[in-house]
Amino acid sequence: MAIVVAAWFIAFVSTPVSPPSTPFKFSIKSGSSLKSVARQINTSGLPITPWQFELMARLFDKGRDLKAGNYQLDASISPLDLLEKLRRGDTLQNEITFIEGQTFVQMRKILAGNAGLKPDSALLSELAVMQLIGATETRAEGFFFPDTYGFTDGMSDTAILKRAYQTMQANLAKAWEKRPPGLPYESPYQALIMASIIEKETGKAEERPRIAAVFVNRLKSGMKLQTDPTIIYSMGARFDGNIRKRDLLADTPYNTYVRSGLPPTPIAMPGLASIEAALNPASTAELYFVAKGDGSHQFSHSLQEHNSAVAKYQKLGVH
Repeated sequence: MAIVVAAWFIAFVSTPVSPPSTPFKFSIKSGSSLKSVARQINTSGLPITPWQFELMARLFDKGRDLKAGNYQLDASISPLDLLEKLRRGDTLQNEITFIEGQTFVQMRKILAGNAGLKPDSALLSELAVMQLIGATETRAEGFFFPDTYGFTDGMSDTAILKRAYQTMQANLAKAWEKRPPGLPYESPYQALIMASIIEKETGKAEERPRIAAVFVNRLKSGMKLQTDPTIIYSMGARFDGNIRKRDLLADTPYNTYVRSGLPPTPIAMPGLASIEAALNPASTAELYFVAKGDGSHQFSHSLQEHNSAVAKYQKLGVH
C-alpha cells in the first residue's frame, strides 16, 4: 500500500498540469493561508485538487511564505514547480513609466490613471507625499527618477514614488561625488535644478554637455540664464504654446530673464544623461545658443555671433 501511495505522490508532484488556456493568469490574495492558496489555484481554473496541493506543500515543508500577487503560466507546469513559483514570488509584473522632462504634476496624473495601483497618495498634498515616502525635502519637483517601474496589482502608489525617489537620490549622489572642481553649485540640489533645465532645453543627447557648459559659463560670469523652459514652468496651465513680452518681464522666481542664478526648484524630472551633463559640462567658453529648427542648436561665443545665428534661424533661444 505504501508503495502505491508513494508512486501516486511522485506522479502527482511531477506530472505537468495543463492550464485551460495560455497564457493563463491567476491571482493569489495577500494574507492567504496555504489552504486558501490551494483553493484559489483550483477556482482559477487550474486542475489541481486543493487538498493534494496542500498535502504536497506540507510534506515538503514548503507551505510557508507563499507570495501573493498576479501569476502567469505560459505552458504546462507540475504542482511542485508551481509551488516553487509561488515561493519565489515569480509574479506577473505590471509596469508604469515616467518620461524624462515630465513634471511632478504629470507624474501624479500617470499614477492616478493606473487602475492597478492603490491611490494612497492621490489626495495628499505635495508635502504630505514627501513625508509619506520618508523624504526630508519639502518640494517634490525633480526628485523622482524617470524610468519604468514594475509592480503587482494592488500595490500602493507610494511604493512606486519611494522607489523613484530613492533611485534619483542614488544617481544624483553618485554623479555628485565624481564631479570635477570649479562648478558653480553649492549642493547636489542645485545640480539637480540645472539638470532639469538641460533636460527641457534639448532632446539631443550629444548636445547636453554643451548646453550645460553655456549655463555654467553664464552662472560663473554673473549673466542671467535667460531660458524659456523656466518661464513655461512658472506659467503652468496658462501656457498656450507662446511666450509673450509680458511673460518675459514678469518678476517671478522662475523668470530667468529677470532674476539671476538658478530658479528655486527643478522644473522637471531630469534623466541620468542630463544629470551627468550638469556635473560634467563640455569644455567650451560658449555663452549662447539658438534652436536651428531641426532639434539641434547653433552655439556662439559672442552676442554678435549669436545675433547673426538668430537672424539666420529666426528662432530665439538663449540670448
